[in-house]
Order: sequence, then C-alpha cells, then structure tokens
Amino acid sequence: MQKNVESRREADGLYVRFWGVRGSSCTSGPEFAEFGGNTPCVEIRLGQRLFIIDAGSGIAKMACSLAESLPLHIDLLLSHLHMDHINGLLLSRQLIFNAERTIHTYCGNQNGKSAADALDRQYSPPLYPITLDDVPVRFVHSGFKAGDSLRFEDNILVRTIPLKHPGGSTGYRFDHAGRAVCYLSDLEHTIPWPDPALVEFVRDADLIIFDGMFCDNDYTDCKGWGHSTWNKGIELCRAGEVKSMAIFHLNPCYDDGQLNIIEREMQREMPTAFIARERHSVDLEPKPE
Repeated sequence: MQKNVESRREADGLYVRFWGVRGSSCTSGPEFAEFGGNTPCVEIRLGQRLFIIDAGSGIAKMACSLAESLPLHIDLLLSHLHMDHINGLLLSRQLIFNAERTIHTYCGNQNGKSAADALDRQYSPPLYPITLDDVPVRFVHSGFKAGDSLRFEDNILVRTIPLKHPGGSTGYRFDHAGRAVCYLSDLEHTIPWPDPALVEFVRDADLIIFDGMFCDNDYTDCKGWGHSTWNKGIELCRAGEVKSMAIFHLNPCYDDGQLNIIEREMQREMPTAFIARERHSVDLEPKPE
C-alpha cells in the first residue's frame, strides 16, 4: 500500500483519493488546513475506470483538479441524500458545463427509488438559484436497494450493504486486481458490535473508509445521530481481518491538533490506521498471483 499526495501514475491497481473528508458541514481556517474542511467526496479508480462516491463540497475540488481529464461518463455512487453528501453537485464549472457529459447517479437508501426527486427539490428555488435542467450536463438517475450488487461494463461488480443511519445509508465495496476497498460512511455501530453481516462485507479488505466522526466521550451525547467512533472501526477491522482503515466524516469541530492526537492514539491500537486528509491518496498495486 502506498499513501501519498501526488497525482496518480498510470496503473492497473485500485486507487483511492480523498477530496472531502468532513461530516455534517464544511469548516475552514488555518487550524483545519492539514486535514481539510470539505464535505464527503472520494475518487475510486479500478485501473483507469473512475467512480465517485458522494457529492459533498469536495466534488468541486476534485473537478477543478482533474479538469479536462474528467471522463464524459461519470458514475456517482451516493451513500445517501443528506445535505453534506450532495451540496457540491452544481458547484464546479468543469464538471457540469459540458453538454457531452453524463452523470449517472446511484442511490440505494430509498428502497429502490432514485435520487431524482430529492435532488430536484434541493436544486431549485428558493433553496438554490438553478435546477439540474439548467446546466448542460445530462443527469441519469438509478435507484437500487442497499444490499444489491451493481454491475457495470467491463464485468465490474460493486457490492453494497445497508448501514444504520437515520433515513438509511449505503456502504460500497470495490474489488479489483486482488485488492478491496470498502466505503462505510454515515453508519452508527450496532449493539452488539460488530454486526456479522458487516464483518463479512469487509472481510480481508485492504482498506476500509470508516465513519469515525466522534470520540467515545462525544458519542455519548450523540447516540442516534448515525455516526461512529474510531474504536468501533478498529473492532470491525480486527473481526474482518482488514489491513488498514481511514477514519472519515470528520467532526467539523475537531481541528488539526485534536485530530493528530486522535490519530496517534488510534495508531497505538492499529498502526496501519490513519485519519483521511484531503487530496491524500492510497494506491494499491495489483496483488501478486
């Protein structure tokens, strides 16, 4: 596993890059510069095949950075439709001002219903000055039930799982070239923990991106909000024999100093775990046969 901040080289492995790592709301200021302040967006590449998970404000940073290299067909996998996961969708000229581009959204937390109605409500007056129909890019919306597997061209299969979160949320698993990455944002740990179905879902993964929004002390006052802790992430990793974990959906109140303290404490328990930072990447080379 290679973790860095550089642009990806041509490769056939499984690649992850973080463009937005905060939960609930954006944050800014010098005290948040190291980890970043944008809401969720993660770039996943299976070889050169691009998937984007969630459309928080980080998606605008991603589009500006990738610019002309963005493909004309984009698959956007949504964990759910809370504001912090969709508030960046129309923020980037590079992404939406191309009439030849199609953005295909996938939503699994609405019992088979697509994201179309929810996005149309959000992106319309008086909540927003323009609608999805006002921009050149074409949107196509697909719904599925969390737990279904999504099939794409080139025989790509993306597995999904329902997560415990108000209104529901969807976890995703990507398998490619002998490697596996799981995205588990916006979940609250169950009692007992870890959930056996989730353990099998993450089994032998190289990396899980895990919602660690709260420390144990803060979680006590926020039960039922749909978020978890790094401690529970480690328990899940141990049960599923996961190699590494990136803590994600960071509390907007936790500054760089606090997060560095949390990371050091976490790494005493699991040395391969880390806290996700904007623009950092993980490049998993194909597994030797």
